[in-house]
Amino acid sequence: MSLQKLLCYHLIWTLAAFLVVESANFDSTLGRFVGFNEFGMKLAESWNRGPLVHKERAVVDWYCKGNAQVFDSAICEKSVKPQVKLSSVTQAGGNHPAVLMCSAYEFYPPHIKVSWLRDGKLMTSEVTSTMEMADGDWYYQIHSELEYTPKSGEKISCVVEHASFHKPMIYDWDPSLPESERNKIAIGSSGLVLGIIIAAAGLIYYKKKSTGRILVPH
Repeated sequence: MSLQKLLCYHLIWTLAAFLVVESANFDSTLGRFVGFNEFGMKLAESWNRGPLVHKERAVVDWYCKGNAQVFDSAICEKSVKPQVKLSSVTQAGGNHPAVLMCSAYEFYPPHIKVSWLRDGKLMTSEVTSTMEMADGDWYYQIHSELEYTPKSGEKISCVVEHASFHKPMIYDWDPSLPESERNKIAIGSSGLVLGIIIAAAGLIYYKKKSTGRILVPH
């Protein structure tokens, strides 16, 4: 079959699939048509027995896979990497004593995936995530919470997958100190350093003034 006929068939069946998009569609991962309701399942079964499924597979091979790298580069050039923050939050109630939040800000395009790992294993329960929320300035944000019971020596990580990344980014949680305690220590350390600087400056000033005095004996 000529390339023109193949493209013509593809265009016709793509239009047909668009008209029944809620009923059936071609799944390039499975390599066959799948139905979403009773009518769509019958339609997909019929298409999978005919020559159409082979034409769709051919289009995937020579067009989709051949241009995947080009499409990926074009998306990455127009994407904005998310700013990711991993923090501990206070829980109002529940059976778990600890709640972690993984937040991603200022990213584009909006499609993003946030998941959790516990000692390298994917967490599928006790996870709550918001939808991608528009900031109103073309950027988006998303928040995901993990409720868990801490264990000594465990490793918990937040995994973020986005078009701006060439691979999933992993952010490890440091449970050594709660965030509020780390902030208190940082503020206290800054105050201590500032106090030492002021005290040293005062001592230097006092010594300079003392060396300029003339002592008169009584």
